[in-house]
Amino acid sequence: PVGCGFRSVNVALRKQLGLYAGLRPARNRPGLASRYTGVDIVVVRENTEGLYAGIEHELLPGIVETVKVTTELASRRIAEFAFRYAREHGRRKVTVLHKANIMKLTDGLFLSCAREAAAAHADIAFEELMLDNGCLQIVTDPCRFDVLLTDSFVGDMMSDLCAGLVGGIGVAPGANLGDGCAMFEAIHGSAPDIAGTGRANPLAMAATAA
Repeated sequence: PVGCGFRSVNVALRKQLGLYAGLRPARNRPGLASRYTGVDIVVVRENTEGLYAGIEHELLPGIVETVKVTTELASRRIAEFAFRYAREHGRRKVTVLHKANIMKLTDGLFLSCAREAAAAHADIAFEELMLDNGCLQIVTDPCRFDVLLTDSFVGDMMSDLCAGLVGGIGVAPGANLGDGCAMFEAIHGSAPDIAGTGRANPLAMAATAA
């Protein structure tokens, strides 16, 4: 449900199972026309906190609040995961996307943990970009990006944006990884509005299973 009803089942599963790393690749596929060629980006998304921590309440009638939760433990864990993934898969660079110029404590902590991980993995190039500039850069020249390190909210947005660079949300696979288990999902979610119209693309689910 949008704007009402129960909370996301996916978010609940990620939190209950400790699936802290969202892995969302976006790469060009042979025979699939898209606006760009040579795109091969992996979004590494912190899955358990940030704006998706699920802490919302009404302060007063007409005034509601969402709490953005950022912890040192989760930030260090996902940053280490991103650099470890980059090394194990022959990736050349990790780019962290943030808004630490505005959210100085929450995104500031996330950025600080990314910098620590970068210092411990000096063989992997490291870049930090403010989110707005990152969005500009990625639609201008997506081939300059490799691994994107993000918090949960930003990762959700950027994985859809990256899917749009290589053919659309219907070709975008995803994985949710923890230390003891994993859950795999196409990133497009449910689309009851197109059910029965013959327009759903099964490639994202097939790629996710593969």
